[in-house]
Amino acid sequence: MGCVQGKYCSTYPSSTESNSGDYGEMGSYMNATSKHILTQRSLEIVPVPSRNYELQYSVLTQRGYYPDSPDKENQDSFCIKKQVQGNPNVHFFGVFDGHGHFGTECSKFVKDRLVEILASDPTLLDDPVKAYNSAFSTANNELRSSEIDDSMSGTTAITVLVIGDTIYVANVGDSRAVIAVKNGNRIVAEDLSSDQTPFRKDEYERVKLSGARVLTVDQVEGLEDPDIQVWGNEESHGADPPRLWVQNGMYPGTAFSRSVGDSTAEKIGVISVPEVSMVRLTPNHLFFVVASDGVFEFLSSQTVVDMVARCTDPRDACAAIAGESYKIWLEHESRTDDITIIIVHIKGLSNTGAGDTDGTTGANRNPASSRAGRGSSDGSTTSGSEIYRAIRSEFTDLQLSMSRSPAIVVPSPSHQKPLELDGG
Repeated sequence: MGCVQGKYCSTYPSSTESNSGDYGEMGSYMNATSKHILTQRSLEIVPVPSRNYELQYSVLTQRGYYPDSPDKENQDSFCIKKQVQGNPNVHFFGVFDGHGHFGTECSKFVKDRLVEILASDPTLLDDPVKAYNSAFSTANNELRSSEIDDSMSGTTAITVLVIGDTIYVANVGDSRAVIAVKNGNRIVAEDLSSDQTPFRKDEYERVKLSGARVLTVDQVEGLEDPDIQVWGNEESHGADPPRLWVQNGMYPGTAFSRSVGDSTAEKIGVISVPEVSMVRLTPNHLFFVVASDGVFEFLSSQTVVDMVARCTDPRDACAAIAGESYKIWLEHESRTDDITIIIVHIKGLSNTGAGDTDGTTGANRNPASSRAGRGSSDGSTTSGSEIYRAIRSEFTDLQLSMSRSPAIVVPSPSHQKPLELDGG
């Protein structure tokens, strides 16, 4: 969900048509060394030697379907950087969802510069949260100073930095990262990021203090009462979400409250400050997913995790999720969004040697946790995964609070409960 001006794209994806609507038990279309028949990618594997496990991953990016704009580019970008700073235990995964007329240029610029800035920061391993905040600020300033016009264009960013057996998730915008946790005989989805939109009370209040009007399109056009400032949630009000507008104009109309770029929206509170969460991985963490909101617009985190769990190969899962996303988009609207998804399986991690040195020179692992994700249903359970959130911004210093993250179980038409395993 982005600007009213649009951030969605072009022709229906032939690469995922054969998977649309069918994501049952699947084998792999190809072996790891061959290119996948649907995604045309090999299965990538990167070791994390300090903890003696490996990451198996794949990625898919697909241009959207826009019948009114057949030449529109895919505005999504992704970045996968192995061995950041030459360290075999540090790896980066990111998805960047551009929007506006120069959205493609913005997402490409940020996906290149963000990881470069992180890699050049000597404090990265000592204080990843500080490094992340500095990198986003620098990337935003560099984009502003570049030849790219970011007055009404920009990009969201959802990134995961793996450091040994710890992952740091930095989010700006409304894309999402989610991790799968084995909990008894179930696989439960836990959000690693919280969508930054006016649906969130804290984000709503922050942008209002910056001078934004927060209204749906129907409210701006006079079809609904603008004084009603309650919109429910994204599931109930996603078709016409609350957006940010200047006081005396019908722009920029962003449905997110944070991004990189968007200099006009920045004047009414749209900031590039990331929310950063930290998770210490355990053997119960099976895989994580990093994806643009083209996936999560109609699929819940739990549904996406269920689909990945049914596939033995992440390339199959990428194709199935993209196909299902497009199918549901076209059931609701006449076009689709761009879709980008990275799936990373965590293989061979054990508790053995958890105190060993991994070459990360003391990355902060303060045992404090707080809630991650945009909420939980009444049926949610706690998985035992420790999620630590540390948010630094111009508004708050480092904040760490003590509460366990709930498992996010959002019912959907396709899946009403987490996937159950045959064995314990």
